[in-house]
Amino acid sequence: MSSTKPAPILRIGNRSIGDGRPCYVIAEVGNNHNGDFDRAIALVDAAVAAGADCAKFQMRTLDEVYRASSLSGKDDDLAVEYTLDLLRRFGLSTDQQRRVAAYCASKSIQYLCTPWDATSVAVLETFGVEAYKVASADLTNLPLLAKLATTGKTLIVSTGMSTTDEIKTAAKFLDERAASYVLLHCQSTYPAALHNIHLRFMETLREIHPAVGYSGHERGIAVSIGAVALGALVIERHITLDRSMEGPDHAASLEPEEFKALVSGIREIEAARGEKLAERPLSQGELINRENLAKSLVATRNIAAGTIISDDDIAVKSPGQGLSPLKMPALIGRRIGRAMSADDYFFQSDLDEGASKARRYRFDRPWGVPVRYHDAERFLEICQPDIIEFHLSYSDMERDPAAYLSGTYELGFVVHAPELFAGSKLMDLATSDETLRRYSLEQTQAVIDITRGLKKFFPGTKRPPIVANIGGFTMDEPLPPDQKAECYRIFAESLGELDLEGVELIPQTMAPFPWHFGGQRHQNIFIFPEESAAFCAKHDLRMCVDISHTKLAANHFGFDFTEGLAQLGPHTAHLHFGDAKGLDGEGLQVGEGEIDFDQVGAVLRKHAPDASFIPEIWQGHKNMGEGFWIALERLEGRV
Repeated sequence: MSSTKPAPILRIGNRSIGDGRPCYVIAEVGNNHNGDFDRAIALVDAAVAAGADCAKFQMRTLDEVYRASSLSGKDDDLAVEYTLDLLRRFGLSTDQQRRVAAYCASKSIQYLCTPWDATSVAVLETFGVEAYKVASADLTNLPLLAKLATTGKTLIVSTGMSTTDEIKTAAKFLDERAASYVLLHCQSTYPAALHNIHLRFMETLREIHPAVGYSGHERGIAVSIGAVALGALVIERHITLDRSMEGPDHAASLEPEEFKALVSGIREIEAARGEKLAERPLSQGELINRENLAKSLVATRNIAAGTIISDDDIAVKSPGQGLSPLKMPALIGRRIGRAMSADDYFFQSDLDEGASKARRYRFDRPWGVPVRYHDAERFLEICQPDIIEFHLSYSDMERDPAAYLSGTYELGFVVHAPELFAGSKLMDLATSDETLRRYSLEQTQAVIDITRGLKKFFPGTKRPPIVANIGGFTMDEPLPPDQKAECYRIFAESLGELDLEGVELIPQTMAPFPWHFGGQRHQNIFIFPEESAAFCAKHDLRMCVDISHTKLAANHFGFDFTEGLAQLGPHTAHLHFGDAKGLDGEGLQVGEGEIDFDQVGAVLRKHAPDASFIPEIWQGHKNMGEGFWIALERLEGRV
């Protein structure tokens, strides 16, 4: 594949796309109609008024896209639960989609759609759709790409959440089928941070395939204009009637923008230009969305250890927490070294020997692992921790722990309160929105009551800590000092309204750019160690110090990381250990970021010698906790 090839001339309906042709502008409605047909029609009208070439929607057959156990909510991560909740509520019926397509035709705007599965492709073929969009989550879904290639229609293929090698593999796959397609550069976070966009990666994409465009999720319009200046043949942006509506895409969507976006455009272009990259980096937000939206290889049946894997043993299903579908050829013919149940993920360790296993680790402070109710006893069987930390989802709050926990346990426990509650509400005990604060108080009190109830399973724990991300974030820009001080005041007021008898609420130190709903926000409190320590001293409070978060804050704001840990140490009850890199690379595996853990250990032994800890590694629980065991191996003797 070479950059010397000219971009082909592609067609969508009566529009040609290529060098010298007008950029093809897609108004991505997606699910921003929130399941309301009349709102979908209004969004088509808005796309027409904006001069877009098409209005694009999405279609899914959920039981084909997701594993049965994911749909049941039994065992997947919190964000998968959130995503499925929205998809069930916000979908249009096939008949409604057909009526939208007819309305687009009456308004002389092209109707396009993203099919997430083969059944949806078959339905859309009956609509006479002129082209298909391939979501970033399906770039690695070879069966779906093959199905789309057989239609002979132009494919608009997003590359977010994928590595450079994955993009090359998918492009080769399409080229072998003589498909007509455009590759869209994309940063799959909602909204995307400017420094993560690396707009000049379009140049690398053009070396893979000559027809290149841009699918943007950033705030404002300047970066998308910049992409056109760099040769984008297609521009895709989400459209909404109101950015504050429920749903993950609204925050990254465009309402009619006027002068403000134009004035800020030059600065946005400067911030987003980036460098020409040989390898595409994945941001933390993309890793989150890759896990939730992408596909994995899973077992179609119960498989005995020693079985040689065949095509019939493998299915491609969401979420993307197992082996990538691109590894399917390598998996076929391998002898599996473990017993598997139907719907279990295949993992990289099924291709490689020597996956890390749990053992009894030795530390000078209490150590443990993060668990959910459903896997707590499984983890206790394979290691002997001093503590376990229950990470609650909002659905866990309705579950009876006794259904998962048997007897009593001679170890301590910590509870991590949910950050997200039903109805897409984020916990915020520091907000000036009194309705949201009251709701957060109600939910936090429910977590406190649950924690008290768990004490009967852990009779040696008298005052279990509750880790809480207590809020104080904003969408588009950080707060000025007076408003930040008000957040601290409101949180102090909230503390006084909670019944904390028998438990200890420990706020967690935060990163400057927390990830909410797969996109980036601004955090305003519990970032600076001096501020956090002063608040704790004033209110007789202890904290959970997240090492990764604090390092990212030090990187962004320029304070001394080890000095900050020393300031936090006397107020530290519990620790989360993960590595960090740059401004938003959080929860990395120990040794794969910028943190010197020998230095961290020296500081903590002096200033927080008794604080317990867990490894908090992104997707560390996968493959029977392999990420946790690697982290604990690397931390042993250091912290």
